Amino acid sequence: MARDTNSSTPLVSVITPTYNRPDYLQAALTSAVRQTYRNIEIIVCDNCSPQNPQAIVESFNDPRIRFSRNSSNMGMFANTFKAFQMAQGKYVACLLDDDIWEEDFLEKLVPPLESNPDLALAFCDHYIIDANGDIDDALTEECSRTYKRVDLLERIYQPFCRIALVDKSVSTATAAVIRRDAIDWSTIPAEVGGSWDIYLNYLCCRSGLGAYFYPEKLTRYRVHEQTDTMLSGKRDAQAKIRKAQADMFCYEQFIADDRLSEFKPYFQQQWAHVNTTVGIGLMRSQQLKAARPYFWRSLKHSRKIRTMAGLMLSFTPPAIASRF
Repeated sequence: MARDTNSSTPLVSVITPTYNRPDYLQAALTSAVRQTYRNIEIIVCDNCSPQNPQAIVESFNDPRIRFSRNSSNMGMFANTFKAFQMAQGKYVACLLDDDIWEEDFLEKLVPPLESNPDLALAFCDHYIIDANGDIDDALTEECSRTYKRVDLLERIYQPFCRIALVDKSVSTATAAVIRRDAIDWSTIPAEVGGSWDIYLNYLCCRSGLGAYFYPEKLTRYRVHEQTDTMLSGKRDAQAKIRKAQADMFCYEQFIADDRLSEFKPYFQQQWAHVNTTVGIGLMRSQQLKAARPYFWRSLKHSRKIRTMAGLMLSFTPPAIASRF
């Protein structure tokens, strides 16, 4: 059922940071303006794209859209959180410029938050789509199982540290609506980088509030050549290093938080893993000497074959080591 923007329903701020993806942005914004929950503002923050998307934004002729364009590229993290800090709504939801929402995404996730003030967020499952927007059924099923959303029931989880920080069932970047005042947005450190979504999970968990799960796929996460996930794989060593360093910072915060002591062994294991990942990234950049301390740090906590192999290869010629 469509909702009137002049009704008593709370305002939801839709956050869309963007950089040089005009076709995908068009599809993302189309899914936002078609939401059956009507009382929204859509904040589009362009990170100085070579192709200015202002014409695309204006083509919607929708007064709910607010557009901001940076005069220079300020980086993904800064651009994203500029958008969050511009939000005026009671709730915020991130719609990345290459993703798509089902029309009833907000209509199904906002009411649980309204009926229960002890919730920090509401979240759902999501589809995986390819570059052309087609649903990949196999990847969708794999993703739902990997992140254990297939095991979740429709209910409130409080506390929800395990499902948010260990199972990573909650995707605040793709499929969640957050109570804006559950988080102090001005204190989020830049070191979280591309791992800002799991850090938001941490802050929501730390609030003591709960999370509500809606067991349907209400959003579509696009996998394509320019996603951070793809870039931080084997193809881009610097992206791999940046992502692993951001993860490392997050795990260090989790390890230091006594409220999460139950999960400390898991966080230490993950911290060791991402140290190895940084080392591998540095080796692929032929920075062999710089890579070794990360392998040694990792080995102090976890003696994995991957780490030992990396350390040994760091003493081989760069042309060999960089192929690891």
